[in-house]
Amino acid sequence: MIEYLRSYITIHKNEKGASAVEYGLLVAAIAAVIVLIVFALGGIIKDSFQSTCDAIALGDSGTGTC
Repeated sequence: MIEYLRSYITIHKNEKGASAVEYGLLVAAIAAVIVLIVFALGGIIKDSFQSTCDAIALGDSGTGTC
């Protein structure tokens, strides 16, 4: 029985696969890419929304703002 447990531990000790550290690095890399995309496209998107807001404000007879 002891030999069986030793062999079982030895077999499962060499598990292959991603560890929590590797998953953490992947999440950090994905977050960094998202931040870069937001900073790169942020001005373009802001200008697009601003032009839409200005177009709505021109058609508005009241004093509403966006």
